[in-house]
This record gives sequence, structure tokens and C-alpha cells, in this order.
Amino acid sequence: MALTVQPLYVLAAGSERAKEQLNIVTNNIANLNTPGFKRILMEEFSQHIPKNRGDSYNLLIFPRFKQTDVVLEQGALRKTGNPLDVALKGRGFFAVKTKAGEVYTRNGHFFIGSDGKLVDANGNPVLDISDREIVLSGESKVTITEDGVVYDGDRKVGVLKIVDFSSVKPLGNSYYAGNGQPMATDAAVLQGYLEDSNVNPVKEMVGLIEAQRRFEIYGNLIRGLDQLNLKSNEIGKV
Repeated sequence: MALTVQPLYVLAAGSERAKEQLNIVTNNIANLNTPGFKRILMEEFSQHIPKNRGDSYNLLIFPRFKQTDVVLEQGALRKTGNPLDVALKGRGFFAVKTKAGEVYTRNGHFFIGSDGKLVDANGNPVLDISDREIVLSGESKVTITEDGVVYDGDRKVGVLKIVDFSSVKPLGNSYYAGNGQPMATDAAVLQGYLEDSNVNPVKEMVGLIEAQRRFEIYGNLIRGLDQLNLKSNEIGKV
């Protein structure tokens, strides 16, 4: 008689969760040196489902993740001396214009583009509070105050748009989408600084090892259950 395949579904679900966890931890480690990167955390829980309708005692346990959270904890502030490097001390994000629309970042490694616009590390324009692009001459000293006011020499050319959200969703390339309505922030802008990633390399390496072992365990259990199912079929034919 063949064994039930329901345990196989449980193990397959666990294997998929281990794979997701492995991908998240690997991404955190890959962005260890990305300015302003925020660690991603996955919360896990177990979903209990009765095997048979009306049976509240014989349960299957399916591993699930509640959600993927971005840890907004402040990273270390590192002095670079580059006048176009800016970091935020406190909560908030710089607003950037992309082809997909407005997105947000903590990576303040800015440049002057070929057209004179202030752009981020990906070449996308940095926005001011009026949602306009900031244009610099490239010939004068650039000064950025703690309030985000940008001066090209003695000429004020814009004010960095800085907004905060209760939570954000990662989009890749150090970009985030805000959840809910943007909120004002009193974060200070530090010129000549960059915010380091808030990833703890030791913790992430431990998490990577755990995720790899977990994935291997589920794989071994699936193979073992499959072999047991085959032997059960053979016995049933005798």
C-alpha cells in the first residue's frame, strides 16, 4: 500500500522556504559594502492544517514566511570627504526619478551627470522638494547643508527631497518603494559622508550556513520518503 503523499507536500514547502531564506541571506551578504543598503529579514511561522475535514487533532504543519521586512536600522556613517557624497542621520530616504517612477534610496553616492544633473549611482536624477531635477554647473563648489539645501557656488539650486515611511519594500539596486503615505522627517543631511550597509556579516554567515543545512535536510528527507514510498509499493504488489 502506497504511503500518503501529504508529508511530501510538507517537506517540499519547507524546502521552498529554505531556498527563499538562502536567497535573502545571500543578497544581504552581496550588499555588505553597498552604501545605504538595508538588511532584509524574513519572519517565519508554521501554518497548521487539518489532514481531514473536521479533524482538529491530526494536523499537517506547513512552514511559511509572514513577510519580508526591511530592517531600517541606521548604518554606520563613514566620512569620505567627497562633496557629492551625502548621508542621512536619522530616518528617511532620498527621492530619485527613474523610468518606472519615483523611488527611494539611502545610497547618497551622487554624481554630476553629463547633462549637469545631480544623479545617483545608477545615473538616475535626484529630486528636490518640488519634484524637479537638480542641475549643477560643474564649475563651482557644491555645498549641501544639514537641511538638504544644495548650493552651486553661492547660488541655491534646490532642496533635496527627503521623505520617510513606516515601512518600505525592496526593489533592487538600493531602491525602495514606500508603504502608505510619505511622512516628513527631521533627518540631518551630512555632506562628505556615506552610510554603510546595516548588514552584520557574522550574523549573515551564520544564517547562510543554517539555510544551507536546512535546505539539505529537507532534500534528504524528500529523497528518503520517496524511496520509502517506492518500497511500500513493491511490498503491496507481493
